Amino acid sequence: MRSLKGRDLLSLADLSRDELQFLLDLAVDLKSGKVRLQRRKVLGLMFSKASTRTRVSFAVAMYQLGGQVIDLNPSVTQVSRGEPLQDTARVLDRYLDIMAIRTFEQKDLKTFADYANIPVINALTDREHPCQVLADLMTAQECFGQLAGLTFSYFGDGANNMAHSLLLGCAMAGMNIRIATPVSYPPNPDIVEQAKVLAQGKTEILVTDSPEAAAKDCHILYTDVWASMGQESETAERIPLFQPFQVNQKLLEQADPRAIVLHCLPAHRDEEITDEVMEGQQSRIWDQAENRMHAQKALLASLLGEE
Repeated sequence: MRSLKGRDLLSLADLSRDELQFLLDLAVDLKSGKVRLQRRKVLGLMFSKASTRTRVSFAVAMYQLGGQVIDLNPSVTQVSRGEPLQDTARVLDRYLDIMAIRTFEQKDLKTFADYANIPVINALTDREHPCQVLADLMTAQECFGQLAGLTFSYFGDGANNMAHSLLLGCAMAGMNIRIATPVSYPPNPDIVEQAKVLAQGKTEILVTDSPEAAAKDCHILYTDVWASMGQESETAERIPLFQPFQVNQKLLEQADPRAIVLHCLPAHRDEEITDEVMEGQQSRIWDQAENRMHAQKALLASLLGEE
């Protein structure tokens, strides 16, 4: 097995193209039972934001690898009383084998990684959500047999962490990536430029305010909530702006006939995605949710250097 032992995953761009594909292939082998790993290690989960899929899928993945999990709820640790992150990092580094952290600012994640020698995984920040995109790409690969040449279209808030990680992941995988978003909610320009570098001029990277242009002949339609965690107070003002970007049957009909629909969940049904599409025959949302566990199991195994 190719090992990423001791590495951090703070961004999808921390991986090379070959390493990304390796993780996706390993996830498939782990899902099928072709590869089995049994080493007793300890994963620490430090989540400052609510979580269902990320928390549970990481825990189950680690248990299935034969390891253990400790939930380090910030509210009951000294972090909540102002202990500096660098102090916490250096202590936990001596207890744990690996950590997954969900926090607000990317810089806090980077601080933790700088002061801990164990691998640190980004389990979601306001900037990126790389583990979700590993599962998204795995799901697309399962459905189409390959990633290169597919067109992946995201509809909604372009400044969202999902839009950012999809830009990077799709560019690395040789996919066309289209971000359809209101003009006042564009993705981070630095990440767009980074995606263009990763794409090496071989794939389309499009940021548009036209959902129709993004949907035309695409293979994957993707959306996320219009107000992310911490933005709930903006919901009322966002809804009319984002309404044209709803993933509905009319939009789906403009895509490739084989197109699939994905959503990272939780979903606000009949807001960013209609109930009809979410429960329709082209939805792969539940397979996508399951694949969080398999993709993260591959990531954990590789970062821990399992053989």
